Amino acid sequence: MSQLKSASIMDTRILIPAAGDAFKKLNPRTLARNPVMFVVATVSVLTTVLFLRDLAAGNGNLGFSFQINIWLWFTVLFANFAEAVAEGRGKAQADSLRKARTETQAKLLLGSDRTQYKMVAGTSLKVGDVVLVEPGDIIPSDGEVIEGVASVNEAAITGESAPVIRESGGDRSAVTGGTQVLSDWIRVRITAAAGSTFLDRMISLVEGAERQKTPNEIALNILLAGMTLIFVLATATIPSFAIYAGGSIPIIILVALFVTLIPTTIGALLSAIGIAGMDRLVRFNVLAMSGRAVEAAGDVDTLLLDKTGTITLGNRQATSFRPVRGVSEQDLADGAQLASLADETPEGRSIVVLAKEKYAIRGRDMASLKATFVPFTAQTRMSGVDLEGSRIRKGAVDAVLAYVGSGTMPVSGNAAIAASPQSDIVRELQAIADEIAKAGGTPLAVARDGKLLGVVQLKDIVKGGIRERFAELRRMGIRTVMITGDNPMTAAAIAAEAGVDDFLAQATPENKLTLIREEQAKGKLVAMCGDGTNDAPALAQADVGVAMNTGTVAAREAGNMVDLDSDPTKLIEIVEIGKQLLMTRGALTTFSIANDIAKYFAIIPAMFLTFYPQLGVLNIMGLATPQSAILSAIIFNALIIIALIPLSLKGVRYRAIGAGALLSRNLLVYGLGGIIVPFIGIKAIDMIITAIGLA
Repeated sequence: MSQLKSASIMDTRILIPAAGDAFKKLNPRTLARNPVMFVVATVSVLTTVLFLRDLAAGNGNLGFSFQINIWLWFTVLFANFAEAVAEGRGKAQADSLRKARTETQAKLLLGSDRTQYKMVAGTSLKVGDVVLVEPGDIIPSDGEVIEGVASVNEAAITGESAPVIRESGGDRSAVTGGTQVLSDWIRVRITAAAGSTFLDRMISLVEGAERQKTPNEIALNILLAGMTLIFVLATATIPSFAIYAGGSIPIIILVALFVTLIPTTIGALLSAIGIAGMDRLVRFNVLAMSGRAVEAAGDVDTLLLDKTGTITLGNRQATSFRPVRGVSEQDLADGAQLASLADETPEGRSIVVLAKEKYAIRGRDMASLKATFVPFTAQTRMSGVDLEGSRIRKGAVDAVLAYVGSGTMPVSGNAAIAASPQSDIVRELQAIADEIAKAGGTPLAVARDGKLLGVVQLKDIVKGGIRERFAELRRMGIRTVMITGDNPMTAAAIAAEAGVDDFLAQATPENKLTLIREEQAKGKLVAMCGDGTNDAPALAQADVGVAMNTGTVAAREAGNMVDLDSDPTKLIEIVEIGKQLLMTRGALTTFSIANDIAKYFAIIPAMFLTFYPQLGVLNIMGLATPQSAILSAIIFNALIIIALIPLSLKGVRYRAIGAGALLSRNLLVYGLGGIIVPFIGIKAIDMIITAIGLA
């Protein structure tokens, strides 16, 4: 998908197919979805029939009628073209995704013990089947990893070449069909039937096949239809005035006048604006399941962010060694590193690295030391290593103290610890641990042969630049809330460092749901980001629920957006794109209405000059004739749609300003511009067509 992110709207791969699609969209069923353009197409058919009648009879001003007909049809085609260009990028992205959906063979595991497999077609897999995926294999369908850990290449989905880790038993267990295992192996339980995989849904979404009009679009369509009806009535009364003045106005001129006065500009671009908003998200590798979600993102008041992996890097890192009295930092680092050499957790690896970087203690060969690694268990809450004549343990402070005091660890050198757990050394270690916890860190106690060595400080590393991003959200009027399972003391420290407005500590799925409902009860729109099954209820309740692609199937199903890059901080871009969509629609609506008002005052005086010479004083532009006035207006009406397509697809530039300032800016720039541009454009076209004798 990375190659498509750079595709511009001027790319011939988009423009040429869009030109053909503009004609295909003349289908009445397609046009009926846009009331304004459906009316324009209907009256274009009427004027075409009248032109053919006059042509057959040899009556009327055929040259003028022909030009009006051409520009009326161009108006409809330009509107269709704008929508087709907006859809073009989605279709191109869908084509690239289809290349990832290849016919693959799957290793279907057999029997209750699943030790044997047989090769089957990936399309024949059913929900609940378990497959083995080894290095080089393509994952045949969406599923959950139930055993093993593997490095997976998801470039076919995200466009990124860096592999990701997928493993069982966590929030990174979901895998997507069409991605490839690079190393190790995994057993995957299939969760999607053929034809309904995540990749199939992505293709359908980016093509726009499932795009529904949002409430905002529906309301605006109703407004435009109402304005169109008003001008139908206004135009229908004009012939009676002409008859009263002793003349008549041809139907084709009435139709042309009607089309120039109704809100064709925003009517032509409305659909393209909505599609382009979803397309901008896709180019950020975010899939919106509906346009409603994109619009809601633009009005978000409260943003809920999970701490781990969103505000922090996701893995606690060792940052310092804090020895107790009588123990050097070097000895504490040496013991902590020995206990961590076989520890493959991120925390364990960070201890090894810190000891090496800070004290030049290099890793040792465990085999030569005749070492036996003691793995971490939920029961002991410790891990460590047994060497010849020595035992080292590291883990939760209370667990290590209990282990040392229980007498199960051979005591040497500091026997008083075993005999008196409330000794000064114990109190000192506990004081260090409390200090670390208050600062938002996690303490790990280390003991060797019954002697407490001290505490390793682990810390959730707050992502660089995250504080500035939260400050930006605050300027946008959005309140940020950090959600974490940590205790309140730790949560408060991290919240202060990250710069969030509030936090929810020791959060359960019920707590998250309650918080969202409380915010919504205050009339606020809430955005939530999550990746785990425990986040699913909150994602479903939130107005904007962004699920991480690395997360569980339950999370992806519950959200109304999926971030393919699994970058939770992208919520800021999502909010900006939503606001940009609303700002673009508001700006072009303002321009369109102002544009119609200007056209009304520009051409009406010239049109009725023959019947009412007194109107000459209002013909401030000095348009040559009634025919040139109406032809100039209808040409301008069509060309302005083409001129505004780039703005509708790219969107107006986003600025973090309030609603009042935004309204003033729209009125000044797009309102005033909508009044001035028609006068200039219609006059210029009038001069050109008069000079070359078209009217």
